[in-house]
Order: sequence, then structure tokens, then C-alpha cells
Amino acid sequence: MSNDAVRAMLVLGTRPEAIKLAPVVRAMTASSLFEPVVVTTGQHREMLHQMLDLFQVCERIELDVMRERQQLSTLTARLIDELGEVIREGRPDLVVVQGDTTTALAGALAAFYERVPVAHVEAGLRTGVPDNPFPEELNRRLVARVARWHFAPTAGAAAHLMAEGVSESAVFVTGNTVIDNLLWVLDQRVGHSHFTTDLRRVLLTLHRRENQGDAMRCMGTAVRRLADRGDVEILLPLHKSPAVREALLPELTGHRNIRVVEPLDYLDFSATLAACDLVLTDSGGIQEEAPTLGKPALILRTTTERPEAVAVGAAELVGTAPDAIVAAAADLLDDPAAYARMANAGNPFGDGHAAHRIIAQLAADFERTPADPLLMPLGV
Repeated sequence: MSNDAVRAMLVLGTRPEAIKLAPVVRAMTASSLFEPVVVTTGQHREMLHQMLDLFQVCERIELDVMRERQQLSTLTARLIDELGEVIREGRPDLVVVQGDTTTALAGALAAFYERVPVAHVEAGLRTGVPDNPFPEELNRRLVARVARWHFAPTAGAAAHLMAEGVSESAVFVTGNTVIDNLLWVLDQRVGHSHFTTDLRRVLLTLHRRENQGDAMRCMGTAVRRLADRGDVEILLPLHKSPAVREALLPELTGHRNIRVVEPLDYLDFSATLAACDLVLTDSGGIQEEAPTLGKPALILRTTTERPEAVAVGAAELVGTAPDAIVAAAADLLDDPAAYARMANAGNPFGDGHAAHRIIAQLAADFERTPADPLLMPLGV
């Protein structure tokens, strides 16, 4: 590694952050222009270790900040304290954070306090509602106040940032790195689908904090009604959150057309997504992954920070009311023309080269290499 290499500290703590930063880590590792240092905070510790190894993200600094059912304020304070110490010891040239987690916010603040510039991957997503999703919407708005580089996945996300006063010269449309990683993983051909029947295959993911409690129990009721059709196999990789399990297990356990499994590793999850017919989700990243594979997605939320999928017709925002969920799913399962329209709507989130654009821009700004022609903005 050249002594002149840019020392980049990439901070991640959750499964989505690992998925979306892995392509950046791989691209930096393959380049003589960068020296990547990965710091994991362990927000999703059980899900991270094996996955990071599979993604070829092997050398990393691991923190131990998680405590059972700790408050967000406690977690945030602990993260800022420990990340600040790591940044002081590591003296990176920049810190890279991704998305909207507590880890991302704490990483950006800790870097700011140590006067280290911040690059924000997947910048500019907005619902317009400060506490929905909670706390993610506020997290990403606050990170935007700190970041020097704003790597927006779409032109719409870039427009949000500039409308908030971020300089156009600091905003770069790259596509989303989740597409990079999905295509890379599927090309490895090492995951396997967890569907077991020839019925219509519905992949369900639920975990969003603002949906927990009564809303999630109602969604469980809707899923059970959908399973009562008899012509679908519904597969739920169940989130580790005790609140999610308490809400969903009583509703979904024991139905012959519903399979509840432990969280899938990303290789198997990608293969399962590729094998499904329909996605029901309150997750974020899957709203980008599903259109890439031509899988219609019903978003079980009242807002989405990824309206591009809805705008092109690849996804539908259906809310959390049981009748609306069942009706929307039935429309797609029973109407081949409606299904085909969503399946063929296209993917507005990029072409699989976002990580290259990100490191090329960083290298150019650190004067390590001329600007790369692939930095041209993507269409949406």
C-alpha cells in the first residue's frame, strides 16, 4: 500500500450497511489509491460476522456497544464516544457512513468532532416526515448537515439535498451500491432459495420500528388472510427484534401456507428474492433490490423515502391496514396484466457501478487520479 494512499475509515453496524458498503470496501481494497479501514459497531452483531466474510470484508475493528433493550440516547452516546476514540487513534483522511442508522449518525458526528471530513453513501433519501421512519428520517437529515460528500442514489435524492441548501458541487448521483452488491452476490451462485413449494411465492419482511405493536399485529392478520387463499407460500425471515417476534409469531405460527424462518444470510436471501413472485415489505433496501430482479413490491408503510420505485410503477405504497394489504396482493396475484406492468416497470436505482463512481470521485478530490468518465450522473 502506497504511503500516499487515502486512508478511509468505513463505519457500519447493521446488515443493510454491510450490504451497501461492501462494494465500496472491495473497490477500495482493489485500488492502490486507498487504504480502507472498516469499523463495525455491532448493531446487528449476529448477522454481521459471517456476512462480512462472505462479502470479502475481512480486516476490521470491532466495537462492543450493544446492550439488551438499551435506549437510543444511550446507544448514540456510547457510539459517539467509542467511535471518537477509534478516529483519534486511526487518524483517517475521511470517514464513510451509509444510510440512516444510529451508527451512521454517530459516525458522522464523531468524525465532525475530530475534524475529519465525512462521505455519506445513499444520501438524500427523504419521506418529508421527521419522525417517519423513526429515527431514520431525522438521522439522514442530520448526517447531511455534516457530510462533505453526498453520494445520492438518484437524481431525486440529489434534488432533496440541494433544496435543503447543500451545494451542488458536493452532491454526486452514483446509483445505489445495493445494486452493485446484489448483482455481485447473484453472480457468485452460492445462495439457495428457501421456498419449498410450487405455489405462488410471497416473500415477507417486517421490522420497522414505527410499525411495531398494534400495527404489526394487524399486518400479521392481513398476511394470515392472504395465506388462507391456499395458492400462496408466504415466507417470513423473522427479524431478531423481540418486539417484532412478540407481534408476529402469535398471528403467523401454525398456518400451513406460512413459513417463518430465522433471518437468512444475504446469499440465501438474495436467492430467495430472485425466486419469489411478490414482495411484501416495510424494509428499505429491498425496495431497490426487488425492481432490479423484476419482483413487484408492496410497501407496508405510510411513507417511503424511495419514491422512485413507486413513480415508475415497480412498487406500490399500500399502508398498514389489513384490507388494503390483502386487496393489493390479490390484485397482483389474480390479474396477470397488473402483475406484468409492475414486474416490467424497470429499476430506477442504478446499473451496478455505484461503488466505482464513489471511489473515483473521492480519488479525484484527494488529487490521487484524474476524474473518471463514469462519474456522469445516472438517469432515473
